[in-house]
Amino acid sequence: MEIYLDANATTPVLPQARAAALAVMAEAFGNPSSIHGAGLKARALLDGVRATARRVLQAPSGQLLFTSGATEGIQTAVLSALNALRERRAAGQAIPTVLLYGATEHKAVPEALRHWNALLGLRLEIQAIPVGPDGRHDLAWLRAHAPQAGLVCTMAANNETGVISDLDGIAAALAGSGALWLVDGVQALGKLPLKLLERGIDYAPFSGHKLYAPKGVGLLYVREGAPFTPLMAGGGQEGALRSGTENMAGIAALGAVLAALEQGGVFADATELQARRERLSEALRAAFPGLVLNAPLALSLPTTLNFSVPGFSARQLLDLFDAAGLRLSGGSACGAARAQPSYVLQAMGLPAWQTAAAVRLSFGAADDAALIDAACTRLAACAQALQASGELPGAATPGRLPALTRFVVDGACCYVLADADSRRCVVVDPLPELTPRLPTWLRAHQARLLAVLDTHSHGDHASSATDLRQALPADLLQPADALGWPQGLQALELGGCWLTRLPLPGHTQDSTAYLLHNPQGLRLACVGDTVLPGALGRTDFAQSAPAAYGGSLRTLLQAVGPHTLLLPGHDYEHRLACTLAVECAAQPLLEGVLSGQLDDAGFARAKAQLEQHLGPTEYQTLACGARVDCAQGSEPVELAAAALQPGGLLVDVREPYEQRLGTAPAPAGVPMRALPWSELAAELPDWLAQLPRHTPLYFICRSGNRSALAARALRRLGFGQAWSVAGGLALWPAHEPR
Repeated sequence: MEIYLDANATTPVLPQARAAALAVMAEAFGNPSSIHGAGLKARALLDGVRATARRVLQAPSGQLLFTSGATEGIQTAVLSALNALRERRAAGQAIPTVLLYGATEHKAVPEALRHWNALLGLRLEIQAIPVGPDGRHDLAWLRAHAPQAGLVCTMAANNETGVISDLDGIAAALAGSGALWLVDGVQALGKLPLKLLERGIDYAPFSGHKLYAPKGVGLLYVREGAPFTPLMAGGGQEGALRSGTENMAGIAALGAVLAALEQGGVFADATELQARRERLSEALRAAFPGLVLNAPLALSLPTTLNFSVPGFSARQLLDLFDAAGLRLSGGSACGAARAQPSYVLQAMGLPAWQTAAAVRLSFGAADDAALIDAACTRLAACAQALQASGELPGAATPGRLPALTRFVVDGACCYVLADADSRRCVVVDPLPELTPRLPTWLRAHQARLLAVLDTHSHGDHASSATDLRQALPADLLQPADALGWPQGLQALELGGCWLTRLPLPGHTQDSTAYLLHNPQGLRLACVGDTVLPGALGRTDFAQSAPAAYGGSLRTLLQAVGPHTLLLPGHDYEHRLACTLAVECAAQPLLEGVLSGQLDDAGFARAKAQLEQHLGPTEYQTLACGARVDCAQGSEPVELAAAALQPGGLLVDVREPYEQRLGTAPAPAGVPMRALPWSELAAELPDWLAQLPRHTPLYFICRSGNRSALAARALRRLGFGQAWSVAGGLALWPAHEPR
């Protein structure tokens, strides 16, 4: 069963609202502008819903328009306020010089300000009102800037954090300023008294789908006497203030929700909602030790929790929750698909790790207590899955220790090379962001840490090697050199494998590759920043001699050959791994160096010419690997689940903790294997050596994102029949989380 906990993004449609919409479509489908009986019936319904809305919002005066939603309402309000300023300027009057909006506003507000400010030719300064660590507006700053403001835009309650604005304090700060005031009431509808008249709010947009009405219907309140300019002109509907035939089904549904709100009995009261939030908060804290709430509960909506967990990215947590059938969001739903830090939490001044790892849990006022109980049970199951996978302390027995595990933080890669039988392991390029997650993972797997190695002295981020050695000192081989290699050893034994090192000065003078061997030969090499998939390698450091870089590449070619798997220190475009043969095919400059057509001096000249041709910014992008191959980026890799053919291999690239929470499909005739994305590189040496390149490889994950990355990575390595199952398990009809 799916447990939906993303109500701040949207809500299901209330049964009463659905029935009202269907009734209108079936029986009262008349146009409210028509004067015959059917039209009059529709007009009566329209007027009745508007009257209900006035009572619920306590807005007996002013305009109350039906819109398509909050974005239209915001656009209309901003246009109205700014057009009034333009008319005053045209009449020769002095006008305010600044437009203000809360730094944590929904993006629809600043974007509307920028759009209409430019389109109307006002060219006013647009400034963000600072907020404190509690998410509330800096009232002293606002009071100082209000006299110069023509329009001030603030939220009643924030959609990401749930923080409730001090509207009375804002009203006092604006008193006497003459600024028009827009209050985004989307998250407040049905939860907070807005006191529109008492506070002197000029504009307040609302959206029905945030409170159990369908998408596509909303309201805009305009204070009596506030300037107004229609966004849409046409047939004169809504008293010529908002033309376009009204969305009668949506309006009827919204009316049913407002009636339920007015009558009571459907939505839980604030006390009950706070009790439910507290139960969820306790369940989260019990599941995730160290969890941090990103907004004070006392100042937040009783239906919202915004939190971060040390050591876990938002994407990891969302994958985990989704596997358990819990639907949460990473910040605002409008921006959650983009893996970017929360600008809301950044504006609050929270640490970078919190802004990048934030997850939002929001439930609806009509959700029942049974749903909260079920959610708490699922959260406990998530913790158990993490413990069993070694991601949290508490596993009763050690988990399987993979031969190779990759951890990635903002494109930087850390590798754990291990032997499952002896449980010996080596960590390469540890990252501070993995503390304390990595020690926890190693302890849970009862790993014997022999060495912590860096491939080079780091210039753009710190190594956490010292912290890791202090956390797990028991089996370390001492003493070690500056990069962590045990002194006096030519090789590090890992069961049937062994690790050697290869100096590759060029990126930095101490750059080193680590080569993993077994009795059959060389398996792979951790090459740090010397070679990056799809890029020139990091040749941009001041201490690096560019001419030496070509020599290092030739040294690497002589040591590993063209087809050995190379694991990069950075993987900005999720290419996973590469070989020198693959990189030569993609990069003529690299091919010239390795083939001897370019000597060291020639490489230095070519590098300088390329930088001059591209410009510093474009060259830096190329040199750091942050450019997708054109063919790779445009080539389709998705395949419908029904198109899977016998003879291929279906690979589940979800992480172990996800796989513990939900089974993946096993289609007839297609063998299936669980091979997490973090462990996929361990399989690549054998696939490159033994698997025919035409073998169909089908990858599947939760949503189709990681599986598409896997398919593209394998395509780049020569497997032309690598495919991603479109939509992943989210769109697999028979899939149901346990």
